[in-house]
Amino acid sequence: MAQTDNPFLDGVAKAFTDAAGMAQSVRTEIDTFMRQRLERLVADMDFVPREEFEAVKAMAAKARAENDALAARVATLESKSNT
Repeated sequence: MAQTDNPFLDGVAKAFTDAAGMAQSVRTEIDTFMRQRLERLVADMDFVPREEFEAVKAMAAKARAENDALAARVATLESKSNT
């Protein structure tokens, strides 16, 4: 803001400038605090990374397919042994 000859207006302008700076620093502090709390919350929840989830999902699908194949094979062997 431009300087004026009125000390009252200069004081008001300085107060607004100081308040804006203080509000910005408070906002930064709140953002930092919230980010830390959210990171701690996520860490405490033991989320699994996407890559790890996909790997386990693929292993489960493979195991399920192998289980189905073995069940069919056992059924075939049982039907042969009953004849």
